[in-house]
Amino acid sequence: MDFVLRHPQATVYHHPAWLQTLQREYSQPGVFLACEHPDGKLLGIFPLIYTKGLPFGGGPLTGPRLSSLPRTPLAGPLAIDARTTVALLEEARNRVAQRRGVYLQIKASVGDLSGLVDGIAAKPWRSTYLLHLPESSDPPFRISNSQNRASIRRAINRALANGVRARPAENEADLRAWYRLYLETMRRNIVPPRPLRLFLAMWELLHPLGMMRLLLAEQVTPSGAKILGGCLYLLFGSTCTYAFGASGTSDLNLRPNDLVQWQAINDAVREGYRIFDFGEVPEGDANLARYKAKWGAEPVRLLRYYYPDVPTEKSSDSNEFQGRAHKLVTAVWRRLPSTLTAWTGDRIYRRL
Repeated sequence: MDFVLRHPQATVYHHPAWLQTLQREYSQPGVFLACEHPDGKLLGIFPLIYTKGLPFGGGPLTGPRLSSLPRTPLAGPLAIDARTTVALLEEARNRVAQRRGVYLQIKASVGDLSGLVDGIAAKPWRSTYLLHLPESSDPPFRISNSQNRASIRRAINRALANGVRARPAENEADLRAWYRLYLETMRRNIVPPRPLRLFLAMWELLHPLGMMRLLLAEQVTPSGAKILGGCLYLLFGSTCTYAFGASGTSDLNLRPNDLVQWQAINDAVREGYRIFDFGEVPEGDANLARYKAKWGAEPVRLLRYYYPDVPTEKSSDSNEFQGRAHKLVTAVWRRLPSTLTAWTGDRIYRRL
């Protein structure tokens, strides 16, 4: 753990608590490589987990993989120098070479791994949207674009005028209430949801370490309080990462998550974080890109690495769901009970 805490390019996804969280989610076999100096000094680490892959193949994105890490935006090797990185990559490649039909997939957080090891090839992936925060610890944070600043201010004022307030989740009951809205959101967005046990593991393993925060949008009225939505953030080093969001369909007009994002950004500034990571945007999703850009976040193209090499292709969810098939899937998915979408997502993710 000390190696991860000291490494300048480590992410929350390298931390043992995140690896334990993934193990709690699906208990997939892991391969946790380490490189040591003869004197016992740790020189590098490389966390990897095997996945079964979806039935009937699926290739490097959804087939059997040794991944660093599955269902995780970034990971990859951490090392003190290029020589150690090469040693870790070679060991991972050799393990995959012994297993027919298994790909090595690396979502590297450290520089460019291209050309370091024969056969491991870089492929362009999505962009993640990063907001660089000011050094000043005096909120409120100021959005430079005046149009976007005014738009966000209107959204926040609408939420406040309707009695909506942002507050941190206090207990597991809050988390479960938020998860019900998360299921609703994933059904609305036609995305399989992650299982509840993932979030319970985060609450148990990450929250006590200050590495996970769930901010809720709650409307307070004379008849009581109601959770309208909320966002889950992961915190590590100098980065606050927006990981999951949820909001009730009937309350979208109250702009609950705009209020939550504003609160989260200002909290991050106050606490000394330097980067607010809004997360990835699938290719072609212009609306999501505009939402993240309006806060001042800028796109940074990510790379993924594969062995064996694979043809360059658009990300699997770019624009492929179009036409009649997409309309049919959309109509059916949005009518499914939340319990069934949760069951479906669980069966999909346990193989990814």
